[in-house]
Amino acid sequence: MALFRPNRRQVLGMAATLAAGTIAAPALAQDLADDSPVRNNNSSFRMLDWQEYFENTRKGAILVDISSRALHYWSDDQSTYRLYPTSVPLSDELTRRGRTEVVQKVVNPPWRPTPEMKKRNPEWPDLVEGGAVDNPLGTRALYLSWTYYRIHGTHDTRKIGRKSSNGCIGMYNEHVEELFGMAQLGTQVLLI
Repeated sequence: MALFRPNRRQVLGMAATLAAGTIAAPALAQDLADDSPVRNNNSSFRMLDWQEYFENTRKGAILVDISSRALHYWSDDQSTYRLYPTSVPLSDELTRRGRTEVVQKVVNPPWRPTPEMKKRNPEWPDLVEGGAVDNPLGTRALYLSWTYYRIHGTHDTRKIGRKSSNGCIGMYNEHVEELFGMAQLGTQVLLI
């Protein structure tokens, strides 16, 4: 029997299918197990239960797991659950963990480097207009109550699944657009 080892693109494609709700996580795990003699190789990209992280799902709940580079979303009434691959900060120094909430939702957000980013990269522009192809925030952004921190899209899809950001959580544009439509102002967010 041939050993099935999906490449990064296949894994992210399967994760996107899972996030779209077209297959359940146990079915995905079973499909992988059936093609492989390796039985104890569970992915850290797995479905989670909201009750382990939140007291309720009022206004929805977003959990960002930095270690597994995954974002989990539960709707207010828990009828909708989504699991998305993400990019995460490059280092622990750039990573913020804890509780926050969505305070603003912006379509085609403009991007401005933070003062710290500008110190590290003085050649970067002061502003990239919203909707620009080279805009690091992609097509949508959920602004968090923490200054400079966002959950946003990206046009550079190579970043997803990697440590590649200066502090924000990056998503495929199509995924952040779906999340943007579901999240509300006041949606609780926990980064672990």
